[in-house]
Amino acid sequence: MALSYRMKVAGLERDLPICRVNDDLYIGAFVIFGDVELTVACARELLKRAPEHDIMITAESKGIPLVYEMARQSGENRYLLARKAPKLYMRDVFSTTVKSITTAKEQILCMDQEDADYMKGRKVLIVDDVISTGESLRALETLVKEAGGIIAGRMAILAEGDAQNREDLIYLEKLPLFNKDGEIIG
Repeated sequence: MALSYRMKVAGLERDLPICRVNDDLYIGAFVIFGDVELTVACARELLKRAPEHDIMITAESKGIPLVYEMARQSGENRYLLARKAPKLYMRDVFSTTVKSITTAKEQILCMDQEDADYMKGRKVLIVDDVISTGESLRALETLVKEAGGIIAGRMAILAEGDAQNREDLIYLEKLPLFNKDGEIIG
């Protein structure tokens, strides 16, 4: 029998599968891909708490549907995306490295000069689905600062582990950590 954790977020209940990170640490897998109802509800609730900003940015890939829906609901016609690898259409790419709790190896996040130029001098809202260790968040902050953007705020649907104690993070709910038996450990 697979272990799961039932949680309520943005007024909706979902069962999250509990997945192994290592022998001592398991996480609730929160995935908004394909869940339109959840994506719309979370975007709506985050926008109620969002600080003033000029543009939003997220990292590829799980933040994409969320930032798209936040932009759509708020009437913003553009958002920015930090890619996991340079694409042929990208020019003058700059990047930073990131080691996420949910990824097996070190990754890069990169942007092209056009997006960097757009960010320069603007208030940038960093958006993600779940913030755990904060590594992806730090990588996005690096890209925003290197581009000359001003960080307006940091938002996520869920905060997990130490991220729950961050005063600079706006989030909807806490996501606990688990042991191998599915018991909450933090």
